[in-house]
Amino acid sequence: MKLIYNPIFLEHDTGMHPENRKRLSSLGNLPITELEDGEKYLELIHSPGYISFIREACQQGGHIDNDTIISPGSYQAAIKAVAATILASETGDFALTRPPGHHAHVDRSSGFCLFNNVAIAAKYHADLGKKVLIFDFDGHLGDGTVKFFYDSDRVLYWSIHQYPAFPGGGFADEIGIGRGKGFTINVPLPPDSGDEIFMDAVNSFLPIAREFQPDIVAISAGFDSHQYDLLLDLRLSVNAFYKMGVIISQNFSNCFATLEGGYNIKEFPRCLYNFVDGINKEPMKYSERETDSMIQVHYEYEGRKALALHALSPYWKSI
Repeated sequence: MKLIYNPIFLEHDTGMHPENRKRLSSLGNLPITELEDGEKYLELIHSPGYISFIREACQQGGHIDNDTIISPGSYQAAIKAVAATILASETGDFALTRPPGHHAHVDRSSGFCLFNNVAIAAKYHADLGKKVLIFDFDGHLGDGTVKFFYDSDRVLYWSIHQYPAFPGGGFADEIGIGRGKGFTINVPLPPDSGDEIFMDAVNSFLPIAREFQPDIVAISAGFDSHQYDLLLDLRLSVNAFYKMGVIISQNFSNCFATLEGGYNIKEFPRCLYNFVDGINKEPMKYSERETDSMIQVHYEYEGRKALALHALSPYWKSI
């Protein structure tokens, strides 16, 4: 897995907002990848009216919702982020994109996101007849992504996220509707969850992902679960991202990733490179003392896990 990057992503100018250009510039000089125009993919997920609204709003800049800032360069950055994610899905690489995407809905922005990069790529491949696993390990629920695929049995959405936290929802018994019932996995972690709870959440629900037998795995890669991140109360070490990368690599062969959250610009590069090293089966570059959780947090997590497994058990033989 290589990194896909283009400096146009820095043109999405959000000033001193937590989601700002320093997230990518903190990675130093990166090889530049030429990208196609991603605009042609937008209607796979988004309504024509919303696309036009974003295009016109970016010309003026400012706040587009309570959390999301846009600038004159944001539209081009956003459609190139879509293009980078599509390219990553075809090459098995990691799209280092901004703005992020998993909070974007069919017809509205949310949570720093304009267009839903991972959902667009997943729909692109699902329309080709493929079964798609979306593994979203960003510490926030990808509410735009889960809503779009909530009634689909072609896309399995698996999220590990903090609850309660923005944007709300994503509780353990929310498993899909209609044909999609059983094809949404929500693993809500209590605040102050450490490495051992997170890794248990990965390993406990991995059998469902394997049983689904996806043709391609789309990873919404957010690193805001790190213990020193600004926006959440999870307590992962950099080691956990490496271990997760190893597990993904050992269990799935056709994977790609696109960047979501991760807002501590000192820790974000360490988390990112550890994850990529895990995927690539390379030695872990960075390490820190692994974290653990208080017993009360364990009790709360175990109850939520049991509820999720019980809700999903009628639909999967592996649990």
